[in-house]
Amino acid sequence: MSTVGTGSTGSAPVLRDGSVVIVGASLAGLRAAQGLRDGGFSGSLVMIGEELHYPYDRPPLSKQVLAGTWPPERAVLADRRRLEELGIDLLFGRRAGTLDAEARRVSLDDGAVFEADGIVVATGARPRRLPGAEAVHGVAVVRTLDDCEKLRARILEVGPGCRVLVVGAGFIGSEVAATCAGLGCAVTVLEALPTPLEPAVGQLVGDALGALHARHGVDLRTASAVAAVRGTAQSPDAPYEVELAGGEVFAADVVVVGIGVVPNTEWLEGSGLEVADGVVCDEGLFAADGVVCAGDLCRWTWRHAGQEKSLRVEHWEIASQMGTAAGRALLAGREHAEPFDPVPYFWSDQYGLRIQMLGHPERTDEVAVVDGRLDAEDGKFVAIYGRGGHLTGVLAVSRPRQLMAFRPLLVAGASFDEALEVLATKG
Repeated sequence: MSTVGTGSTGSAPVLRDGSVVIVGASLAGLRAAQGLRDGGFSGSLVMIGEELHYPYDRPPLSKQVLAGTWPPERAVLADRRRLEELGIDLLFGRRAGTLDAEARRVSLDDGAVFEADGIVVATGARPRRLPGAEAVHGVAVVRTLDDCEKLRARILEVGPGCRVLVVGAGFIGSEVAATCAGLGCAVTVLEALPTPLEPAVGQLVGDALGALHARHGVDLRTASAVAAVRGTAQSPDAPYEVELAGGEVFAADVVVVGIGVVPNTEWLEGSGLEVADGVVCDEGLFAADGVVCAGDLCRWTWRHAGQEKSLRVEHWEIASQMGTAAGRALLAGREHAEPFDPVPYFWSDQYGLRIQMLGHPERTDEVAVVDGRLDAEDGKFVAIYGRGGHLTGVLAVSRPRQLMAFRPLLVAGASFDEALEVLATKG
């Protein structure tokens, strides 16, 4: 089975009645399809999805779906009817095997081959596995809908007081910990770093966010590297044992690993694309002529406020915006595609609080708290980040209005001193 393109070559735009293959059927891939259709594309649109589900939203998995406040189908982004409206031919349960970027040819692992005028690579990322725990039956991750449903079923099977041990106090790990605590579980979080979330938010703010766990009865252990996880595949109902490098051992009914993700780029070996912790793209999201990328695996050149960075961002808002931009870029052509220049944004819901970040600060940036206190009992505050005299980011905990007051400054590349005055002048 194959589809044949209509002959677009080089850096020329994909014709409106041409053909596009989207590899990846999650948020970024769906947004790319919508971007194409909204841009006037009327041609053939094939989407290849490895899972057996319609495209769905991942953020609710570690929160509402795991908590049981949402049925799984509520997380669906596009059902059969919506895909038909968009004219998308979705191939369920199919895995891409190889890509020939020059020929714009995708081969699947079942032997099917698809050629098209444009290719969107949106195969995302997969959870990083805990070394030594790969062979232990039942160790959980939360990345897919199936992962979430299995984890919830296991927690309900054990019942009240289920001992949940989360490895990793990043945003996913912290969300899982908060949700499980809300389900009445006894939760322990093991974090290898001395400060949780330090790479993303720095030490001061990381310590403040880590303190949320203790306030809600969750035992957070920092500087706690896991040495071994033990469980018996023949007796999957038996409790697990998790041993730290220092010898301390924890018993658990459920072990959840949340230590980051790995871009799904192995299938692109020999494709002609540059792969380096993701797929390297230009500022218009092109990895090659006629080939664009979107989502968690895309590493693009971000030029903003006089700075240039090679970024790969694993957040919902970027995936959504990037998918739309990638679809539009194919229609514009490589020479005329607009630079992808967003203000990065993410959020995380934990313990009834919403943590939001604008910008892209680094762990060593200067930090100033401009509203509330880091040790406030309600957990609410606003902190700004600066580097080289410029505003680089803003983080707020349940202060959405105050957060958004800084967005125009980030867009304009404002100074750190200007940002210090924002909330004061707004009263």
